[in-house]
Amino acid sequence: MIINTLREHPDKKFTARELAKVFIERYADDLADKRINPRFDTEEKFIAQIAAEIGGERTVRAKQLCPNVTTREKPRPRLYYWSEIPLEEDPVINEETESESVNTSGGFSEHDLYPMLIEFLNKDVGLYCQRIDERRSINSQGSGGNHWLHPDIVAMEPLDQGWDETVRTCVRHGNDKSVRLWSFEVKKELTRSNVRKCFFQAVSNSSWANYGYLVATSMSSGVEPELQMLSSLHGIGVLLLDVEDLYNSQILIPAKEKADVDWLSANRIVAENIDFKNYIRQVSVYHRTAELIEDVWNK
Repeated sequence: MIINTLREHPDKKFTARELAKVFIERYADDLADKRINPRFDTEEKFIAQIAAEIGGERTVRAKQLCPNVTTREKPRPRLYYWSEIPLEEDPVINEETESESVNTSGGFSEHDLYPMLIEFLNKDVGLYCQRIDERRSINSQGSGGNHWLHPDIVAMEPLDQGWDETVRTCVRHGNDKSVRLWSFEVKKELTRSNVRKCFFQAVSNSSWANYGYLVATSMSSGVEPELQMLSSLHGIGVLLLDVEDLYNSQILIPAKEKADVDWLSANRIVAENIDFKNYIRQVSVYHRTAELIEDVWNK
């Protein structure tokens, strides 16, 4: 799909999201089985999934099969296009331009990014999010005892929306899950000097969840290969948040799903932080009743 679409549009550069929309229209039959997956009960969720796959190993494979498939990595978002003359390396920009383009968060603080991320996750990915404020922890372990304990944003993904009530009841009272839990660690920028520290903070804060992500608005040249290696080892994904166009944000590296939540680790955070306790309480409410209380989510 990637090779054929780029070959047939040699004068156009696509974002992953734009390619995903083309694929959904052009390859409807090929994607039919994936489309009926209840995880993708809205068009936006389906687009986000296809875009994530384009941004991962699918493009790596396409480049191996066809050297004319080319990506422009900087400035973000990544662009995909057809090059009549295959390039040995992806195009790069000069150091002066790079220094200007790397930091796309402008004057935003890390805390300014939380509501932006929540809006994107809710509307584009279909998650129900809550903010975890580490200042609301009781710190019973003493100074430094809660270091790298709190994720910035947590989310619930209801899987059973649209299911028949018979099936929903069966799942709720059985051993199968009706939700997935997500966790996000947010940073303004990833550089060669901080990438490992930021990544392992995300591992520590988010590995209790079914999906754990490190989120950033920008990254320096040369950081992505390090993230790919770390992600393959630890399963934490990477999401690039576009503060100028939220819906052009992209999952750069999909997280590996953990089949089960690490409830022992979750309990450790519950014991310290009232926000996280309220989050788990609302997950419990949904498990029992399948009710989404709108007032407590996505603030």
